Amino acid sequence: MSNNQEPTKPPSENVFPENLDVAELLASGWRPSAFRQFILKVHSRCDLACPNCYVYEMADQGWRNQPRQMSPAIVAHTADRIAEHARTHRLSDVDVILHGGEPLLAGAESLEFIVRTIRSACAEVGTRVRVSMQTNAVRLDETFLRIFSDLGIRVGVSLDGYAEAHDRTRVFAGGRGSHERVARALRLLDGPFHQIFAGILCTIDLRNDPVRTYRALLEFDPPSVDFLLPHGNWSAPPPQRDPDSAATPYADWLIRVFDEWRDAPRFRTEIRLFHEITRLLSGGASRSESVGLSPALMVVVETGGAIEQSDILKSAYQGASATGLHVLTDAFDEALRHPAVIARQIGERALAPECHACELLRVCGGGLYAHRFRPSTGFRSPSVYCPDLYRLISYISDRHARDTVRLKGRV
Repeated sequence: MSNNQEPTKPPSENVFPENLDVAELLASGWRPSAFRQFILKVHSRCDLACPNCYVYEMADQGWRNQPRQMSPAIVAHTADRIAEHARTHRLSDVDVILHGGEPLLAGAESLEFIVRTIRSACAEVGTRVRVSMQTNAVRLDETFLRIFSDLGIRVGVSLDGYAEAHDRTRVFAGGRGSHERVARALRLLDGPFHQIFAGILCTIDLRNDPVRTYRALLEFDPPSVDFLLPHGNWSAPPPQRDPDSAATPYADWLIRVFDEWRDAPRFRTEIRLFHEITRLLSGGASRSESVGLSPALMVVVETGGAIEQSDILKSAYQGASATGLHVLTDAFDEALRHPAVIARQIGERALAPECHACELLRVCGGGLYAHRFRPSTGFRSPSVYCPDLYRLISYISDRHARDTVRLKGRV
């Protein structure tokens, strides 16, 4: 595959999902699923300068035009829209995720205002609001954590492993690494504030030793670990992922972690990707967009109030996550009728012909939607990580089957 196509060029109107026939879908009896996860971009800037960040360094540079912080007026309208959506669809509970940029830049007072405003609006319709946040943790201290503990806000932290590994890319503007400050915050979460510790997000870097990376994460006793594949696509491939090659560097990296995790004498933490693949192999439904065919139930509100799809789509081209909707004028139900949102809810009907011919379709699910982008087909290509996903899922399936037989033999 030629790699000279500019990733910033949007697909034409005759490719997926722009060519999705929504009327035909609805006529067939299909209906969208309500949003249950609301990601609020409470601050649009970051205090780190990670060179591979999909928000600031990849195709969509829309962050430059966003207000730095979500205003009280936008917060209030967002809260009302969430409550409206919950009432319309009779949702007993929803999840709100405070995100950025870096959410801690919004300040403790602003974050508390956001949470209390949304919970107050949803309480009027009888909907419970669970709140979490994802942070780089360089500003996370006891003051923040006491407030988060009082409000029941669960905290996820981005950490890429041991100091050398983390400091390759998680750097301040001057190039200084952030590991020392992140580790200091994680020691608080591993101590007096462990009850609000949601887990660690680790982006895979093939230059880092996988087992050493995993063991470094375990030092902070995380309830869960989420290993993320670096974002990329067919026109802007991830590091060392040649779209034309059958090599599986990311699967090989993850398999070493899987064996370390699976062979441990006692359970240490949940690894989300492995858990989801195992669930799917056992006939369950996925709870993650990374694998499986479950509908995407999340929506994003930017700092200025724009209603958008997952910000991961910003890795594809300028405007890829946009819906043209806004909390001041539009209900979230309007987003449920957007072709690009529908595309992430229709399961295998959104997949490429190559995926339909694969025996791992139900488990893989085509991989993460953003990783399927190719200008000639839009988002209807296999994942740029297709060989890696096939190798990883096959390995976990074989290992799971062998372990099951061995354990049954002991009964």
